[in-house]
Amino acid sequence: MSVQKVFIYDTTLRDGAQGDGISFSDSGKIRFAHLLDDFGIDFIEGGFAASNERDRRFFAAIRGEKLSRAQIVAFGSTRRTDLDAAADPQLAALLAAETHHVTIYGKASPLHVAEVLRTTLEDNLQIIADSVGFLTANGREVCFDAEHFFDGYKADPAYALKALRAASDAGATALVLCDTNGGSLPHEVFAAAQAAAAALPATAVVGIHAHNDSGLAVANTLEAVRAGARHVQGTVNGYGERVGNADLAAIIPTLELKLGLDAVGRERLPKLRAVSRETAELVNQQHDKRQPYVGRDAFCHKAGAHVNAVGKNPATFEHIPPELVGNRRHILVSELSGAANIHLKAQEVGVDLAGAGKEKVRTALAAVKKRENQGYSYEAADGSFKVLLQKALGGRSAPFELVGFRVIVEKRDPAAPCVSEATVKVKVGTETELAAGEGTGPVDALHAALCKALSRFYPHVSDVRLTDYRVRILNPEAATRALTRVLVESSDGASQWSTVGVSENIIEASWQALLDSIEHKLLGGDGTSTTATASEGGC
Repeated sequence: MSVQKVFIYDTTLRDGAQGDGISFSDSGKIRFAHLLDDFGIDFIEGGFAASNERDRRFFAAIRGEKLSRAQIVAFGSTRRTDLDAAADPQLAALLAAETHHVTIYGKASPLHVAEVLRTTLEDNLQIIADSVGFLTANGREVCFDAEHFFDGYKADPAYALKALRAASDAGATALVLCDTNGGSLPHEVFAAAQAAAAALPATAVVGIHAHNDSGLAVANTLEAVRAGARHVQGTVNGYGERVGNADLAAIIPTLELKLGLDAVGRERLPKLRAVSRETAELVNQQHDKRQPYVGRDAFCHKAGAHVNAVGKNPATFEHIPPELVGNRRHILVSELSGAANIHLKAQEVGVDLAGAGKEKVRTALAAVKKRENQGYSYEAADGSFKVLLQKALGGRSAPFELVGFRVIVEKRDPAAPCVSEATVKVKVGTETELAAGEGTGPVDALHAALCKALSRFYPHVSDVRLTDYRVRILNPEAATRALTRVLVESSDGASQWSTVGVSENIIEASWQALLDSIEHKLLGGDGTSTTATASEGGC
């Protein structure tokens, strides 16, 4: 028995870009199109052909690109009420985009016909038929977005269906039911989609386009598919106007893994998380760590009983294996942790506890809980957890000892930025090293000085770069004496790790995080030797 195909239509470049803070560069739009094409998306809506110059540049540029699967779609509206289709500039812009597939939206709600178009119900049906007919006569395959379909169906079911039939009779091959205001409920969407499928010819493809104003866009999309829709519109990560559109990163794996339908193909699903994260990068947005399927926390486990069960059988607390969508399991350690957390988290960060014994594992767990009570958090600081675990288990001495540090911040010129200078003194074995470093800020200067002080003994420490720095005030009511938690992300070019520090002094908290970052590198976080040597050059 063949698997039923659901066509995936991405509108991130048009509808998604209408979201607050979402914007693609010209090159970013081309890169995004290739990303979706490689992932297996069927249709990529490139933008509003008559709206702006940037979208027109995209349509011109994409013609020179080779896509293996996806069809580029130009978007526009039905003709104006006072113009013939052949004289309408928006329809002309759709033809000028030179895409074989075009999408136009038209009114399916009596309220919008009367209040927005200011025309009659019959005239609106003629506008739809004229617009679709003009485009099909010019060789275009037309998708008709029935704007406000579900609101229109509630007000006048017969008229909403007439709008669909007007488009279908004129040659539209896909009839898309739009929950434009995002206020419909799943059972309403199912009933209306079922009625639409019954009212249209068997050859017509029913589609769904849902907004997320009620938090139901994904659920509404799935209900439409259950009712017979085989064309699904949405955006990557749910980007879009107001609170966003239906999230394709949640819809696609649900279609494939839960409903047994063919969306992009199971073999491509492991690319899903990478597609989601790269899209966030392209629009300069923080990736949502709690996003279903693809978020960092989608397969996180913290409670000891849950972790214990997952260690025995992941299906006990995971609805799918995370690898199916390119994600991975992540074990959190905190004051709620049990021994199972320590075992699985150690396995995750590459520490073997096989011969550690129960007593050492309990010692490690006690150390984690003590530090958590002091304000430390290891949920997003795998590097610090690994350093703490190795020290608690014993057998690994610290690669160096801090003798002291000093930081100076100086303003030399009112028109110039502050200058930061740090001095660090460390002891490696029996030798002491003093070094100074400058930076754009005190943390940068401390890192430079520490690297310089250690490079005579550990040349590879110069590979470490700070890639992110985050500060959180734990008790703001204490004002300037508040406890500060600093998270530092570091990379050596081959791997990445996060470390944490806590203090009432933000510089000391930063130093602790820096210290863990360097120790993670030197204690085998990258698999290199931790043997000190004074025979090689410095940074």
